[in-house]
Amino acid sequence: MVKSKESLTRKQYLGLIALSMAIFLVANDLTAFAPALPAIEEEFNADITTSQWIINGYALVFGVLVITGGRLADLYGRRRLFIYGTLVFVFFSLLGGLAMDVRMLLVSRALMGIGAAMMWPSILGMTYDLMPDDRSGQAGGLIMTVGALANAVGPVLGGTLAELLSWRWIFFINIPIAAIALLMCLKAVPFEVPEQTDEQIDYRGVLTLSLALFCLLFAMDISAQVGFKQPFVIILLAIFLLSICAFTMFEHRMGSYALIPGVVIGNKRFLPTAVVTLLMATSYFSALLYIPQFLIKSQGYTAMEAGMSLIPLMIIASIFAYLSGLLYDFLGARSLASIGIFCMCVGMFMLSHLKESTTFLQLLPGLIVVGVGLGMFNPSITTAGITAVSSSHASLAGAIIYMFKLSGGAVGLGMNATIVAYSPSIAVGIDRAFTVNAYLALAGLIGCLFFVRDRSKEVPE
Repeated sequence: MVKSKESLTRKQYLGLIALSMAIFLVANDLTAFAPALPAIEEEFNADITTSQWIINGYALVFGVLVITGGRLADLYGRRRLFIYGTLVFVFFSLLGGLAMDVRMLLVSRALMGIGAAMMWPSILGMTYDLMPDDRSGQAGGLIMTVGALANAVGPVLGGTLAELLSWRWIFFINIPIAAIALLMCLKAVPFEVPEQTDEQIDYRGVLTLSLALFCLLFAMDISAQVGFKQPFVIILLAIFLLSICAFTMFEHRMGSYALIPGVVIGNKRFLPTAVVTLLMATSYFSALLYIPQFLIKSQGYTAMEAGMSLIPLMIIASIFAYLSGLLYDFLGARSLASIGIFCMCVGMFMLSHLKESTTFLQLLPGLIVVGVGLGMFNPSITTAGITAVSSSHASLAGAIIYMFKLSGGAVGLGMNATIVAYSPSIAVGIDRAFTVNAYLALAGLIGCLFFVRDRSKEVPE
């Protein structure tokens, strides 16, 4: 006899709505500025290499600090850190909207990443806390559904605001959304007492890991423009390796007080989910970047039209993310994630067979298959990672998974950019890059089948 699931209270529903608004806020800002860059360039007389840091700066700071945010959320309380992070996000959104020059705009945009890095792991932890244990799969489905929808709406919303009002309203619209989410969260999400209130911040761990991630992500980003052989890129990668070595040494000395405790990173159920996430991020980010570029350069699409070409992928991903949450308890993380990886692998192979004359309609089946895979994979692997550890480390686990996703995306984009740059045409380059991505997805499928474990009745490590 199947046991009925525990029903949610009105207060829990209100809390989940508030957190969904916060998820939308953070995820939407990753994509909303893409179609507004030409207007910003024109107003401030900036070039594309400068304006792209409106997007890259936010993502870079977010990716560098998200693990620190996760650790702080577990140490000092998720609701508390969410409140502080939201206030930081809103303050710099206001400054960004009022920016008088491009430097003020870039600094404000980057500092918004600090607020996002505080908010995101807190949101993950609070969402799983609000959901009963037998609905943890639905928590992951909710997070990824809202996130995928926000990513899809972002370019449309940003382009519409930039065209009808001003690009500044992409900043200003954050303020009322954040205010409503914050007030609802204060009313519906209970204040939790952290389990380990005697711990201190591992400052050396924060410094060395932040430096390592910054150098890695920055090196991958600029290598897409200048190549891997430039001295500056080599120096950044060398600093990354040295910083990671120093971080590992410091973490070993700190023991249970480390930024990333051994009980988390050494968890045999958690680590495989992070590694598989790293491999799969390559396929997802490369599709987001190169499909619009191909349509612009080979098919004559405008930036807005190219951005809207990704909407089918995002909509399909959000639908299957929701379905994945419903199916989690029946099929388990390994089965759902493996199905998702298989679809992403097949989808990348389908997308790789493009030529200069390939139309959007010919690309659409591949985009749909990738969207199905993305929707099945992301929620299940996130839920598997977060539920693999104790609840006191839930925000940190979610932050690590997200950091591996960003890092995998950065490394993949750098690799893809090199492949495309050394190819005779963009179509040939994308063909080769997507083929490599498909084989990486195949490696991720093998890793998932053999090493990712479903949640058992055991207490998480």
